[in-house]
Amino acid sequence: MLTKRVIPCLDVCKGKVTKGFRFKDNVVLGDPVEMAVMYSENGADELVFYDITASAEHRPIDIGMVEAVAKSVHIPFSVGGGISSLNDMERVIGAGAEKVSVNSLAVRKPEIIRDGALAFGRQCIVLGMDPVRNDSPRFPSGYEVTTCGARERTGMDAVEWAKRAVELGAGEIVVNSVDADGTKEGFELNITQKIAEAVGVPVVASGGAGKPSHFVEVFRSTSADAAIVAGIVHSGLYSILDIKLEMERAHIPVRLHF
Repeated sequence: MLTKRVIPCLDVCKGKVTKGFRFKDNVVLGDPVEMAVMYSENGADELVFYDITASAEHRPIDIGMVEAVAKSVHIPFSVGGGISSLNDMERVIGAGAEKVSVNSLAVRKPEIIRDGALAFGRQCIVLGMDPVRNDSPRFPSGYEVTTCGARERTGMDAVEWAKRAVELGAGEIVVNSVDADGTKEGFELNITQKIAEAVGVPVVASGGAGKPSHFVEVFRSTSADAAIVAGIVHSGLYSILDIKLEMERAHIPVRLHF
């Protein structure tokens, strides 16, 4: 049985890692390279970096940061934010990232998923998705896709968009729940499972982790392949090892690093 992955997420703004609540009110936490090294040495399976203001500020991602992380850690990592073209993808992968995450760009230009998968392999292309609960009959799944850090509604159903992205070539989907983000009340199990059931690629749960048992819950209740952690490890409240030991006690397959 494949092990479940625990992935710290580092939201980077102006060169610093930050953390917010429902995509707002971000506070500065530290240096992304230093934090990447810490998590790499303490058992993270992968890392995710989002340059959270690059797209809104219409600027490219910080390639220097990507290169510095690649030189400093020995685990896979993905990068998103500020990706606007195939050339940007090439620069990020050339700088050492294993995966490129597209979100708002993919909604505007879905062909970037196909072009990226053809150029670099679908295993390199991650669709980041920011769904928010919407009970309108227009959204059969009950969730609408948002973009630009949840500032803009798209009118797209979350499950339908996930299926289309996989058809285009996305090799993984990260489900960033806007409703759960920063709440520490647990992952949004409903939309995570709906998307995991609908697609044939790995799905990563993101948003809402508040304690190690939430990881047990998401892996028992959904078919997610991985789950993202941020605030509770950034703050030092729990460690990656705390989370993984809780998973092991619950007989969830996990890779332990000692």
